[in-house]
Amino acid sequence: MTSSRLASLRLRGAVSVMLGAALALSACSTATTSPTPNPASSSTRPTVSATPPPTASPTPSPSPTPRFTNEPDEALAGLIPASVGGVPVVVAPFDEFALTPGDIGAAYGDIGDRFVSLALAYVERPRLTLYAMRVEGEPVATADLKPHLATAGRYVGIAGLDPDPWEADVVGGLQVWTRPEDNATAAGTHLYTWSSGEYVFLLIGVDDALNRALIETLPGEPAPSLTPSPSADPSGIPSSSPSASP
Repeated sequence: MTSSRLASLRLRGAVSVMLGAALALSACSTATTSPTPNPASSSTRPTVSATPPPTASPTPSPSPTPRFTNEPDEALAGLIPASVGGVPVVVAPFDEFALTPGDIGAAYGDIGDRFVSLALAYVERPRLTLYAMRVEGEPVATADLKPHLATAGRYVGIAGLDPDPWEADVVGGLQVWTRPEDNATAAGTHLYTWSSGEYVFLLIGVDDALNRALIETLPGEPAPSLTPSPSADPSGIPSSSPSASP
């Protein structure tokens, strides 16, 4: 073999070896390198919307519940005079009677559920009993007591639940509800119930002059004043109109 042919073979083999090494290196690089994914376009990204927080529903105010304990209320007891019409009025100490605001409150429905204290007073002769209750919350008008007149009467001894004998009246300038006795109470008995807004009163007595005298010493709702008509004479004396000519 000539020297020129031998050199050509050696050069060809070297090139083959270099090419094989390059291919092997490329294969290794391809196998170990992970392709980088193309970033997703903004048009293909999912849209995330914020969920608004749930709207809290208002919590209803709890309804008042009857109170079957009677805390001493000296301010309430202090409304009751020591005597009326020359007759002593006994205000019972709070620890000497077992009645509670819830007991008498049952006679006044939802208004009675708001009674928070009770004062009890009485006259021995002629017989009279007064219940005074303090009301919590919105003021109570005397007119608001109308649906409860029959049950209030039954609470103090009236038989049955007849509201018809009750009628509106004015005592000492105060609006009241009143009714006479029935066959279950003593002759001459009269009942009264009224409100001052903060207080509700219930009274039963056999001497109506004494009943009314006591009511006049207690708070209440003033009766509306009568407004004279524009044509009325300020003196209160109706003017005489001239007689028509014949």
